[in-house]
Amino acid sequence: MKDFHFKEFSVAQNEDVFRVGTDAVLLGALSSVEKSKRILEVGSGSGIISLMLAQRNKSASILAIDIDENAARLSQFNFENSPFSAKISAKNIDFKALSASNKFDLIICNPPYFEVNTQSEKDAVARQKIHLNFSELISNAAFHLEEKGLFSVIIPVESGEDFEKLAKDFSLYLDRKIIIFGRENLKPKRVILEFTKEKTSPEISEFIIEKSPRKFSDAYLEITKDFHVFK
Repeated sequence: MKDFHFKEFSVAQNEDVFRVGTDAVLLGALSSVEKSKRILEVGSGSGIISLMLAQRNKSASILAIDIDENAARLSQFNFENSPFSAKISAKNIDFKALSASNKFDLIICNPPYFEVNTQSEKDAVARQKIHLNFSELISNAAFHLEEKGLFSVIIPVESGEDFEKLAKDFSLYLDRKIIIFGRENLKPKRVILEFTKEKTSPEISEFIIEKSPRKFSDAYLEITKDFHVFK
C-alpha cells in the first residue's frame, strides 16, 4: 500500500491498519486544537490525526493509543519519521485500561461506528464497535478530560443526536457542531461534535467537501492548504 504524503510529513500505510480517509483528514483539520497542551487520540490507526494536530499546535504533547498492536506500531513508526517525533508517541493500550492519573485537555477520536457484524472481518476493530462502543468512549473521555478540556469526534450524521444524549448522561455538553456534506445539494454524511464539561450555547455550522464531482470546495481547500499538496 502506498504511503500518504502531506506537505510536512508522510504516513506509511499497510494492509493490516485502516487506511487514511477523508474523515480523519477533516477531524485533524477542523478540530479545536489551538489551546490544548496535552492531547489524547483514541484509536490512532496510522497516526494521521495526531500528526495533523502536532503540525497545527507545535507546543502540544500528544499521546495516541490503539488497542490494535499493528496500528500502534505503525503510528509510532510514522511519528518517529516525522518532524514532530519529540512530542508525539503511540501506545498499544485499551482506552478503558488507561491509568486514572492521565488527564488531557483534548481527547479526540474517529471512532468505530458500525454495529458488530461477524460476516464482515475487513478492518473490523477500526470500523465496528467491538472493543469500544459510544457509551464506553464517552464515559472514559469524561473521566480523563480536564475540567476545561474538549472532547472531539467525527461520526455519521444519523448517530449525532444519540451521541449528544449519551454525552449529557456523563455531564459532557455540546460546544460545537460541524455538519459535513460530501457535496452541495446532497444530504449530510458526517458530523464533528465537540463537548465540554461546561454548559454553553453551541456553535453550529455546515461544511461542504466538494462543490461538484472531484472539485473540492473553497472551504476544503482552505482548511487543508497547509497539508495537501494540490496540483
